Amino acid sequence: MSIKKKLSVFFTLLVLCILLANNTLHYIRSKNRLIEFNKKEITLVTEEIAYEVENSKNSASYMENRMAQELRTASVAIQDSLPADYHDVSNDQLKRLAKKLMISHITLLAPAGDDIIGVKSSDPKEINMSTKEWGYWYTSFRQLLSQQTITTKKGVTLPHFWSGPIEVASSNPNHIDKWGYYYDESTNYIIDPYFRDRHVLDFEKRFGPTNVMNRFTENLEGVLELTVFNPKNFGKRNQNVYLNGNKYIKIKDQPIWYGTYTYRNTERDKKSIQEVLKTGKSQSYLAEINHKKVLKTLVPIKEKNTPAYVIGVVYDYGLIEKELQQELIKHLLLSLPFIFIVLIISFIFSTSITRPIKHIMEHVNQIAKGNFGKVLNTRRKDELGGLVANINHLSHFLKTYVDDLKKSQEESEYHAYHDFLTGLPNRRYFKEQLNRRLIESKEKSIRHVAVLFMDIDRFKDINDTLGHSKGDQLIQLIANRIKECLPSANSFLTRQGGDEFVILFSDFTPEEVKGITEKIMAYVQQPCYIDNDEVFVSISSGLSFYPEHSTNLDTLITYADVAMYASKRQGGSKVSIYHDSLNKKQAEKVHIETRLRKAIQKGDIDVYYQPKIEAKRNVITGVEALVRWNDAELGFVSPEAFIPIAEEAGLIQYLWEVVMKKACSQVSEWNKVSDEKMTLAVNFSPRQFQDPIVLVNEIKHFLSLHRFDPAWFEMEITESTLLMNAEETIKALHLLKKYGISISIDDFGTGYSSLSYLKKLPIDCLKIDRSFIQDIQEDYSNSEIAQAIISLSQSLKLEVIAEGVEEEYQKAFLMKNGCDHMQGYLFSKPLAAEDFEEAFLNS
Repeated sequence: MSIKKKLSVFFTLLVLCILLANNTLHYIRSKNRLIEFNKKEITLVTEEIAYEVENSKNSASYMENRMAQELRTASVAIQDSLPADYHDVSNDQLKRLAKKLMISHITLLAPAGDDIIGVKSSDPKEINMSTKEWGYWYTSFRQLLSQQTITTKKGVTLPHFWSGPIEVASSNPNHIDKWGYYYDESTNYIIDPYFRDRHVLDFEKRFGPTNVMNRFTENLEGVLELTVFNPKNFGKRNQNVYLNGNKYIKIKDQPIWYGTYTYRNTERDKKSIQEVLKTGKSQSYLAEINHKKVLKTLVPIKEKNTPAYVIGVVYDYGLIEKELQQELIKHLLLSLPFIFIVLIISFIFSTSITRPIKHIMEHVNQIAKGNFGKVLNTRRKDELGGLVANINHLSHFLKTYVDDLKKSQEESEYHAYHDFLTGLPNRRYFKEQLNRRLIESKEKSIRHVAVLFMDIDRFKDINDTLGHSKGDQLIQLIANRIKECLPSANSFLTRQGGDEFVILFSDFTPEEVKGITEKIMAYVQQPCYIDNDEVFVSISSGLSFYPEHSTNLDTLITYADVAMYASKRQGGSKVSIYHDSLNKKQAEKVHIETRLRKAIQKGDIDVYYQPKIEAKRNVITGVEALVRWNDAELGFVSPEAFIPIAEEAGLIQYLWEVVMKKACSQVSEWNKVSDEKMTLAVNFSPRQFQDPIVLVNEIKHFLSLHRFDPAWFEMEITESTLLMNAEETIKALHLLKKYGISISIDDFGTGYSSLSYLKKLPIDCLKIDRSFIQDIQEDYSNSEIAQAIISLSQSLKLEVIAEGVEEEYQKAFLMKNGCDHMQGYLFSKPLAAEDFEEAFLNS
């Protein structure tokens, strides 16, 4: 649709919406006025009905008294006309007398045993009628017979006479009667004249609210039904009275006192009646009743001296809707000329606007097709002229933007598939390539596809020591070395993130892939020079093959990762090929970790003590505290198995705390009773030196807690600890040395220590690793390393102790070369505290 048409339609719709909104508001106002008028009309109706009901009640009370007086007069006339003994009276005689006196019937009541019954009557149904169960009626009869004052509050009491209230007749529930009872002891019976039906109800019709209610429903348009509800019994089960074999409802207990109830909605009306009585406010609701939409209003009426009741008004809601529809149609018809005029005016206006826009639109279409260089000329100085100038500027801008966008898209696409640091393809690109190679291997019958997962050993330590910037340079250098070792075809290198690289090989045998891997590892191990730092690194590698290990892409990568971790567990700088047992080992590792956590929580970790011997005097100078774990399910678990898992899982700190608590407490007790004080040596993990200052505070806390003299405490660290955060570690060791603690290098000769480190560090002792001691033969061959370490420690004025001494000739060699401090199975294996006491302290 063109702008010209849109403008015309827009303004027309705008006016239409305004008119519709106005008509809607008028409709709502009209509806509210009609409903308000309806409420006022209902208020007037209910007020008049309530007035008539109250007036009827007052008039009825007066009329009842008048009828009572007439019945007494008739009773006196009956007494004068009948013999004193009811046996001498006939029923026909009573009929003639009732007709003569213009009353409905006459009944004679007489005592019979403990009852008072009808003995004679112009109404055959009342002969032999019992009154024993009539309640206050029967009480009134007894009081009449005994010439007492009648105490019944209901009815009218006159001399020798009582008239009951208007009630349904117990002898015939289809009739409504007004009764009178006369007795002055001159007869053996009570005279009972009464009015029935016509006499009683004629007054109601003449003076009750029924006529008014009928007038409203007949003459007031929309009023369908008027009802006066008895709130006490409406909606409840009928309160039937059973007398003389008849069932009936008393007038006062009827649920509807006046009017009709043809528009029935009993459950809803019952709730509403109780609610309006409770709140004292009228309620209205719309409902579909008798196939007619009606508005039912319930109005509570509460008078001071009479029971409350509710007036119901049923109004034909269709009349309101009909009037509203007529009003709405009339206003809509009046709106049509306005809409037509607006349509013509808006069409003329839009034509004057859209003609110059058409030329601009043609120019924009050229821009949309990519023709950015064209310029549109115009002499206009208004907003359209400014629009043309902006479009020309936009055309030039778009040409520049599109050129830049193409370049940016090319760069974005490159970075989406390549690592930012090394420029190598990333994990996403690798998966796509691996999937493509697997498909090709199926189609072209390629023998093998291999995934090589490589991870730099101890990269985190190097990164923490040198800093992240130099760590990034190292990653780039390693990536370049790997690329240089790869064949030009059928290999694909990616960086997975961090210090992980993955290489994809296709159409190489496993032997060829393994050979390439070993070549890469050898090249990577050559010294790396970053600025002025010389760095030595190694790589752990894992291999998986398609289709031998899996045909699933993700599984192949996972298996290569598992094999790589197997290489790391073997000390790193190795290549491992995946096999099923690796998964089993991984599961065993997870199981050991789970059991270890529970053992730490339950306190099931033990501490054993291995004595340190001074061979010259053959005395114990100290003990080394060693952690031991005997699990209920796994049995005895070697420290070589669970210590690495604890370090990897972050549990090593908890194990160390167990050792410190038990060992400090135990050795402190031993030293209290021993003549020769023993030192306590505790091993520390490199991971504990990630925050050396915190570690210093923890050591001081434990020693202070157990009152353990720092001079008798010895810290054993490995050479690899010195690579962790070197400057902070050295600072911490100096603080501990100043505190009085001795520091030993454990397993000396197996790591990366240098003489420069030994000069900087506050070291007290070097421990010769057990592997060098066990290499010594009886003829002292293979003893060169042990001898060199002893000489080194002597030249640096350090104490030296040998681990793993198991033979006498090893002891003799060490003493001959100046190493007097030893520990090993020759003297004692590690012992539980009780066994240690028995072996060395109780003798």
